[in-house]
Amino acid sequence: MRAGDAGRGAGGDARLRDLDEARLLARLLPVLPVRALLGPGDDAAVVAAPDGRVVATTDTLVEGLDFRRGWSTGADVGWKAVAQNVADVAAMGATCTGLLIALGLPGDLPVAWVDDFAAGVAAACAALGAVVVGGDLSGASEVVVAVTALGDLGGRAPVLRSGARPGDVVALAGGAPGRSAAGLDLLRAGRGGEGGDDGAVAELLTAHRRPVPPVQLGPAAARAGASALMDVSDGLLRDAGRIAAASGAALELHLAGTALGGSAAALAAATGVGAPAALAWVLTGGEDHGLLACFPPGARAPEGFHPVGRVLAPGQHPVLVDGAPWAGAGAGWDHFDGR
Repeated sequence: MRAGDAGRGAGGDARLRDLDEARLLARLLPVLPVRALLGPGDDAAVVAAPDGRVVATTDTLVEGLDFRRGWSTGADVGWKAVAQNVADVAAMGATCTGLLIALGLPGDLPVAWVDDFAAGVAAACAALGAVVVGGDLSGASEVVVAVTALGDLGGRAPVLRSGARPGDVVALAGGAPGRSAAGLDLLRAGRGGEGGDDGAVAELLTAHRRPVPPVQLGPAAARAGASALMDVSDGLLRDAGRIAAASGAALELHLAGTALGGSAAALAAATGVGAPAALAWVLTGGEDHGLLACFPPGARAPEGFHPVGRVLAPGQHPVLVDGAPWAGAGAGWDHFDGR
């Protein structure tokens, strides 16, 4: 059965309440890249664990908090759900081997939105090297997407947040930080990308809706001897502070001559905001899903990582920006205090 066959007869504006679970699965499964030793159809999947260990992580997207249907298509949400979880696997130095996707869906949700979501999942899996091994469906008052990602370390030790030592180089991979935060603020300002935005603004909107984490550089960083590694999802300052706290050290970020200063200048030019606002996007904006790594002196960071600072002995402040604590607005995203 093709994905578009199930539910025919309900019309082009069909809602989920017009289907049962079996018919919805019949739409979804042919679209998703499902692969496992034993996939959907039983109470649980069976997945190979070549290394003998399994990296596991989970993340949730809640409508109204993590996305809005007026700002992001179903395909955008599907893409982001895959990207943020595969990035967490990569941040351990591992390769993703499977995704479990659970959906909570309201009955009045258009069936076409779910079709679109599945297409976004499939596209992200193709781009990031992931597959789906199973999942779950449930009713809900709003759309909730919960993804569990599994990964393989390839015989290596996991790269933790706690390994940074004074003298290490701090490096960032994943393009220009702050782009997703800029895109989000543009959406809040009513710039929805409905054909009236120039190329630079449209790219920022896409960066928020469909981040592309450098997942191949996670295992590469592990092979290169990274001492610490994490996904930048809640803002560079907040996540750098997490490495500092776990490692009992301090991190200093540099602006001049690095990807951080360059990205702030590019964002200011693309959007017309002042330099302080652009720098705040770079330092406190989340969901770029770049990889922040520390490398010991003498280690050669893989191509794609750019030096942005250094690890210091612990001090009064866990993170410094050009030798001083950040004095700008915000410190990064927190799910419960909104900062």
